[in-house]
Amino acid sequence: MAKKLGFLVNSDRCVGCHSCEMACKNYHQYDAEIRWRKVYAVNEVAHSSVPVRQYLSLACNHCEDPACMKACPVRAYEKREDGIVIHHHDRCIGCKMCIMACPYNVPEFNPKYKKVEKCHMCYERIDKGEKPACVAGCPMDAIDVIDLNSTSEFGLDKEYVGFPDSTITNSTTRFIKPSGLLQVRRDK
Repeated sequence: MAKKLGFLVNSDRCVGCHSCEMACKNYHQYDAEIRWRKVYAVNEVAHSSVPVRQYLSLACNHCEDPACMKACPVRAYEKREDGIVIHHHDRCIGCKMCIMACPYNVPEFNPKYKKVEKCHMCYERIDKGEKPACVAGCPMDAIDVIDLNSTSEFGLDKEYVGFPDSTITNSTTRFIKPSGLLQVRRDK
């Protein structure tokens, strides 16, 4: 069975440091206003009356049924056998149809080139047996790439509060939600 790759986001580990964003930016050298991976602060959630700050590091969800690919009139998108959705910059005409179609607001328009860009899971690194730049750059091991065909999905969620319904496009991103409040200090 072929691999089906997806991102694993562990919100128990993410501290919101943005190292994954910077690693992606440094590796790909794209313009300052473009962000293929974004770290979001999740609204504080009450656990035992104590608010807990949570973060999510998100990029393209490499959906099983990509809305971006369906909407593109020039076939600038390709879905690899392993599930990675690639955008071919050279084919793009900058119409932004993919941006409008994506329920996750992932593709970004680059005004310098007048073309759309997005995360491609560093497929060239994966093909060499390496981790994507964002995964390699995370000091907390809060993101990873997993093979959904050989990973037990026990304890993994497809949904996260504030994340669009994953069934729209069958997102391959999986989440590990916080296991609970960890006590950092004790007042005497």
